[in-house]
Amino acid sequence: MSFLSRLAAGMDRISAFIGYACAVLFFACIVLSAFEVVMRYVFNAPTQWTFETVMAICATGWVLTSGYVTQRKRHIAITMVELLVPAHVWKKMELVSLFVAIFAVGALIWAAWEPAMMAFHSLERSGSSFNPPLPAYLKPILVVGAGLYLLQLLANVVHWFEDRARERDSGASSTTPAEKDAD
Repeated sequence: MSFLSRLAAGMDRISAFIGYACAVLFFACIVLSAFEVVMRYVFNAPTQWTFETVMAICATGWVLTSGYVTQRKRHIAITMVELLVPAHVWKKMELVSLFVAIFAVGALIWAAWEPAMMAFHSLERSGSSFNPPLPAYLKPILVVGAGLYLLQLLANVVHWFEDRARERDSGASSTTPAEKDAD
């Protein structure tokens, strides 16, 4: 196993771990939302903090699991194109889409870096009656999540080339010397 293969496999494990760990965040959102419903409609005492807390937790889970979704190849896709083009063309289209995504996520990180650092250092707040420092938290977490996403995209590029090499090797080894002589 090459060095890049080991790095890509390590990134796969990190993405899977984060993906499974973030399930707890979504469960917390369900519990908090149920709590808010009970407080609002049973006790007629809604909270000021639940909505923004749930929003921040969901946003955290969504951003951090992008690497997991990418590693599992579970993004929303238009599969009709895959059905219309030959398999070898589709594989090349996958590689192009990986490079487009790498460029886009890299641009996102570059564009979000300065606002994230400014929000973090100035402890930017939401401006609501609860007024938590959500922008100071969410803007940097977007950069972290995008960084994890970018690393997983790079790991998927490594996997793409490994798959091509494996297909090439299996295609070459499937022909026996007798079959080559017959051709």
